[in-house]
Amino acid sequence: MTIAEMIARQQEIVNAAREAGRSMTPEETEEFDGLQRQINEARPTGGGQEGGGNPGGSEEIQRAVEAERQRTSDITALCRQTGMDPDQYIRSGATMDQVREAAVTYMLEHGAPINTGRGRGRDEGDNFRQAAVDSLLMRSGVPVEHPTEESEQLRSLSLRDMAIECMAREDVGSTTSLLRMGKEDLWNMACRQFYNPTSAFPSILDSAIKKSIVHEYNQVPTTFQLWTGKGSLTDFKSTKDHRYLIGGAGEFERVGETGELKHDTPKDHLLPSRQLDTYGRQFSMTRQAFINDDVGFITEVPGLYASAAKRTINKQVYEILMKNPTIFDGVPLFDDAHSNLIAAGCKPSNEAIQAMIMKMMLQKDPFGENIMVQPGFLILPVGYSFLLTTILESPTLNTTDNTQAVNPLYKYRDKLKLVEEAAINGMAGTGAAPWFMVADKASAKSIQVDYLNGQETPTIRRSEKPGQLGFIWDIWLDWGISVMDWRGINKNPGVAL
Repeated sequence: MTIAEMIARQQEIVNAAREAGRSMTPEETEEFDGLQRQINEARPTGGGQEGGGNPGGSEEIQRAVEAERQRTSDITALCRQTGMDPDQYIRSGATMDQVREAAVTYMLEHGAPINTGRGRGRDEGDNFRQAAVDSLLMRSGVPVEHPTEESEQLRSLSLRDMAIECMAREDVGSTTSLLRMGKEDLWNMACRQFYNPTSAFPSILDSAIKKSIVHEYNQVPTTFQLWTGKGSLTDFKSTKDHRYLIGGAGEFERVGETGELKHDTPKDHLLPSRQLDTYGRQFSMTRQAFINDDVGFITEVPGLYASAAKRTINKQVYEILMKNPTIFDGVPLFDDAHSNLIAAGCKPSNEAIQAMIMKMMLQKDPFGENIMVQPGFLILPVGYSFLLTTILESPTLNTTDNTQAVNPLYKYRDKLKLVEEAAINGMAGTGAAPWFMVADKASAKSIQVDYLNGQETPTIRRSEKPGQLGFIWDIWLDWGISVMDWRGINKNPGVAL
């Protein structure tokens, strides 16, 4: 193959990729580079012409190759700014002066100013970034609703290809020149984009990681959120929480035909202080992950930290139940003074559950008024769900004389939700595994998890750490856990499982 034929083949490869709206595939890149090595090594023999080509030697041929590449790059950049298709001008051999003249005519005909900003128009750039984010998520196994056609096309791009596409669109270099760069040089160039706030590649990684974190966080199989309350605080200061309790207002009095209404002031009761803390870690996408095209990093590593955050909250909530700390009134959470503790532990039974329901429904507010707290959840160690299903779902039960009687707990089959939690088993070890009854959320409070401004999923921020290679992210979440009221929860000490 002559040098002219090799140059023509290189142009065919570039044109095929451009017509398909993609970067060159690894096979095309390998062929392109192989042709270039042959061109560089070619030498005219015997003072004549190489393969029937034009005279002038290898240096002249190389200058012609570089000039053609530069022409292609310049035409592509100008056409991107104006919205024109560069292929027709590249194939026809048009000069840059001819392309500039065509660009002016094109913009006058279409009534739009030439885009003097970097890269493509803002709307197109935003659409590309969104499509790139979706493509990375889909490639990593994260579901995306209504993916665009462009995101499907970008799905096959490696991290290297994605970085090349982003930088080519921002005129950091031509697609051809970027494809010819080694992975190490390309990595260094991608890292420099970290410092440019408008660069697409780092922001695409940020967006993909944020969305994957939300997805992974919501998939973590925790149980605390099923029965605890949820609150929001605006800062990290300790918050004294006052509220008016049921029964705190004076009773309604009969008013005569000409009588007057008597003034009453609701009584309030001080509940515990609520306060947030910050929990977080730091992770990075290493140079090796980029070079090895580890797209799974986008979901796997951030997902691990998102899962750890939610599991930490879950553990802290159940530690309160198991450790029985002293709460805001100076008494342990579960205590005879609170009338929320069964004296003798046992496994769940009709009698034990009825005793817990009675304790909960007979609770009084701080002013001595009955408040009829309604049970809503049974919090159980793993191993009791089959037994509880039998207890609650059976309309009748056997008596001592082997007759059938109405099961009084049958009416609670839809009211009492069963929550099994392995953390109870783990913390109990070989000792007694307690179980708990929690009030319906609308009836009374028990334990509450507060978040800063209601933000329930972790936040990330890309940062830079001297002396460490790679893109670095901080991930954190702000939360606080408080016992709001003992009246909404009681305990059976249980037995060893």
